[in-house]
Amino acid sequence: MARIFASTIHFAEFRTAYESKKADSSSLISIEGRETESLDGRWSFSPDPYESCLRKRWYEEKKYAPDGRELPVDYDFEHWDEIDVPSCWNLQRPELFYFESMGVYFRTFDYRKHSDDERAFIAFEGASYRAYVFLNGVYLGCHDGASTPFMFEITDELKEHNRLVVAVEAERKDTRVPMSNNDWFNYGGIYRDVYIFRTGKRFIKNWFMRLLPNTDFSKIALDVTLSDDSDSEIHVSIPELGIEKDVKAEKGKASTVIEAHPELWSPDNPKLYDVSLSIEGDTISDRVGFREIRTEGRDILLNGKPVFLKGVSVHEDSTRLGKTTDETTIRETIRVAKDELHAQMLRLAHYPHSRLFARIADEEGIILWEEVPVYWSIAFSDKETYKDAENQLSELILRDRNRVSVCIWSVGNENPDTDERFAFMSSLAQKARELDETRCISAACLVNESEERIDDRLTDALDIIGVNEYYGWYSPDFDMLRRVLENSHPDKPVIISEVGADARAGNHGPKDMLWTEEFQEEFYKKQVKTIEKCSYIKGMTPWILYDFRASRRFNRYQEGYNRKGLIDDDRKTKKKAFRILADFYEGR
Repeated sequence: MARIFASTIHFAEFRTAYESKKADSSSLISIEGRETESLDGRWSFSPDPYESCLRKRWYEEKKYAPDGRELPVDYDFEHWDEIDVPSCWNLQRPELFYFESMGVYFRTFDYRKHSDDERAFIAFEGASYRAYVFLNGVYLGCHDGASTPFMFEITDELKEHNRLVVAVEAERKDTRVPMSNNDWFNYGGIYRDVYIFRTGKRFIKNWFMRLLPNTDFSKIALDVTLSDDSDSEIHVSIPELGIEKDVKAEKGKASTVIEAHPELWSPDNPKLYDVSLSIEGDTISDRVGFREIRTEGRDILLNGKPVFLKGVSVHEDSTRLGKTTDETTIRETIRVAKDELHAQMLRLAHYPHSRLFARIADEEGIILWEEVPVYWSIAFSDKETYKDAENQLSELILRDRNRVSVCIWSVGNENPDTDERFAFMSSLAQKARELDETRCISAACLVNESEERIDDRLTDALDIIGVNEYYGWYSPDFDMLRRVLENSHPDKPVIISEVGADARAGNHGPKDMLWTEEFQEEFYKKQVKTIEKCSYIKGMTPWILYDFRASRRFNRYQEGYNRKGLIDDDRKTKKKAFRILADFYEGR
């Protein structure tokens, strides 16, 4: 008995057995057009800072000894207080605001089979940061990465009445992606949707449809992967284009090129087509657009025409919901950016935002820059850290590569130029191209401050050079921006991926007084005047649309928020600088 007790309570490496079974990008299944059965709602919840759920295997629910006597267990799933799923636990109870350890979720659900050969899967759209999932006492696996989806097949574990336990751990660590030190709030919990979906015995696992580059917008490429290695006929249908085509899959894979002349998607014309793919026993559908984004010299070309990408950065953060979001919030963000700021691009910083954002962006017509949280000085020499980063990038791309609004994959932000970092991020750029040859690759690169020029080896691996610059704010010498731009001679287009200054909404004063709206307004006036004169700058995503929570910022103006937003954290009150950027964009 003592040995058993020691192995569960005192064993320092108790996580090892769990970590050997992980969900990753290889298990993702395309869910667009499939019926889903939501598990959202009220779940039982308790903090578990000592990770006793794992140490003592609460999920096995062994409440009685072999002789039938009741055991004194330390959990009580059905009688715990409840919490919303999805939600950030930080905003559900005051005592959880800065909680970063493990929390345990529990709920029951019923399941009825629809057919004898059906398969069932459980999917999580986002749980921060590591989630351990147990169904009816069986360990399904864990997943790393706060912002990308993961799935488990549950066909063999399902019963008529089911008990689901999910242990989520939100600790910041140097070897994670992002690392322990970043500049946004560390929300924890199951903060995106959870659902079940069913398939037949064989099904379409994932697919990728896009306009084939450099074909005069006349060829649509399609790749399909099935759930097994069988040969099969896949029927492809795009009724509005008159396409009805059977494609042969061999050993579970199919590729084809289809002659077509689709109406091209753009922010001014967000045209989408109904697409369906079917094999015997499985049909999926989606709304897909077609456009071409590429670079040529220092130009960015959208559908063959040079474009200046008028954008703004945005965090997935609100005072009300935290990192959880909804359709109303997303549509309002896009409306403000397009209709009031006159922008046609959003940089979704600094991690994958909700799947719903890209779907709505397709409909509303706004270009997206999406990225993974390879942020600041993560553990570039650690092999497991790279594996985590590559998996998050792969999960993001597999999730969103049929979303026409997504035009840029970013592999990182503000990282020191070391050999380890160069190898790490160059490999990520190569992986992005392996998964998707139709979009531009970027990252926020570095300026050599001593030589006053853009100077970063990573630019060789990119299509678009992102530059974060705060001249006139963190660097008080604003004229250094002019010198940096004059001294730099990139052979690729540059996007000013961040630029901004803090101002507390309603705080007024002279234009040279920090933290005032007048200072921020004057900062933007000088920035746009300088940037518009630089021929190789082909876009901007200033920092940032809305003020957002940041747990490193606590002066009397910030009070736990980054105040560089053009709009206050109430998401309504516009600061004076908003009009400066809006006028600049309207005039381009």
